[in-house]
Amino acid sequence: MGYRVVVAGATGNVGREMLNILDERQFPVDEVAVLASRKSLGTEVTFGDKTLKTQDLDTFDFAGWDIALFAIGSDATKIYAPRSAAAGCVVIDNSSLYRYDPEIPLIVPECNPQDVHKYAKKNIIANPNCSTAQMVVALKPLHDRARIKRVVVSTYQSVSGAGKGGMDELWDQTKAVYNPTDDVAPKQFQKQIAFNLIPQIDVFMEDGTTKEEWKMVAETKKIVDPSIKVTATCVRVPVFVGHSEAVNIEFEDFLDEDEARDILREAPGIMVIDKREDGGYVTPVECVGDFATFISRIRQDPTIENGLNLWCVSDNLRKGAALNAVQIAELLGREVLKKG
Repeated sequence: MGYRVVVAGATGNVGREMLNILDERQFPVDEVAVLASRKSLGTEVTFGDKTLKTQDLDTFDFAGWDIALFAIGSDATKIYAPRSAAAGCVVIDNSSLYRYDPEIPLIVPECNPQDVHKYAKKNIIANPNCSTAQMVVALKPLHDRARIKRVVVSTYQSVSGAGKGGMDELWDQTKAVYNPTDDVAPKQFQKQIAFNLIPQIDVFMEDGTTKEEWKMVAETKKIVDPSIKVTATCVRVPVFVGHSEAVNIEFEDFLDEDEARDILREAPGIMVIDKREDGGYVTPVECVGDFATFISRIRQDPTIENGLNLWCVSDNLRKGAALNAVQIAELLGREVLKKG
């Protein structure tokens, strides 16, 4: 017996990827409902070899459904997630709305699977920010070994993190650079993104950090350990899919780079590609479509007593969003619902 699964926001980048991953991972599904706003009503999406028509999110009855994967943004989630939860359908939400609610678990299955049992307070589970998800997969096994004191991370985040509009803007601006009559004025981003990079993701906060940077701090503490100090600089780069991060880690105990490499090779969800030669590392183009978080450039930091540097790359539409949500659904099914 399988699950009755809802995908809300099924016509967007993340919603479509959720459907792909449910099929690829052979999630035990008896029935799938795909939901969208009225402007996208009737749009067809694929699930394996099936073609499904979207239903109206506003009028959908969640009663009798088991799990709802939400990819509809915070404003809509605020309306529809409580409806689903009240009807007994567990929400796994990709927006930022519930990530910092102390009564709602924020889960990366490789890091804190035990927190899935906390879902019952509100029948909602939060999915982390894309930049946080891939980083904590790498941090957790190293933290278990040598305890992390401080993390300094610089991100290089693709335009797909801003949705289809971000991808369209990079494409249109790139073409316009070669055709001066076309308009290259930014619409989705704060400045031109083609052949450029922008050191701002989300809005600025009073202390000068951006909301994206604050998310990485708060979510790492909630998922891994509240004692870890994190400082981040988040940058949008002209890459369509795949987030990259340069991560500097300071530990309480000494951790040799070779041991760190061995630990990461054995850790769930990680693929280590780390050869000290030209091209012996992974770039965003190479990670697209893969489930793994790739780690390269592991090396000691000689400027601090117990420090390491590493390079972390992942498909942000997968591990940063859709894959992690489906992994949470798998965890929920395995540990709690136990139907599949």
